[in-house]
Amino acid sequence: QVQLVESGGGSVQAGGSLRLSCEVSGYTYSKICMGWFRQAPGKEREGVATILTGVGVTYYTDSVKGRFAISQDNTKNTLYLQMNSLKPEDSAVYYCAADVNVNSLGPGRCGFVTNAYTYWGQGTQVTVSS
Repeated sequence: QVQLVESGGGSVQAGGSLRLSCEVSGYTYSKICMGWFRQAPGKEREGVATILTGVGVTYYTDSVKGRFAISQDNTKNTLYLQMNSLKPEDSAVYYCAADVNVNSLGPGRCGFVTNAYTYWGQGTQVTVSS
């Protein structure tokens, strides 16, 4: 059973940075899709970034390209999301998720097919003030 626990959220002013962490346990697969998603009040959950573990291929939604970076530390079984140049529109609850069957794998990268991600963390709040 895969368990995901996020941390690192908080409040920051526009232009600031935060690093989210997602500690993964029960994970024995060498290559799966893992991703960060976010959901703002009144909006649908959207994909932010994904990584194909063991390979390192990453994918980002257009609005965060050049500002966010997803990475993994296999020695710590931890997924990260480094968020720089934060904007008020980045405010949301951020979730990490795992697609252990790589059903979201598309041409060369893991996609944002929410239903393909079967394991989710509890979420961590990110608030960016202007």
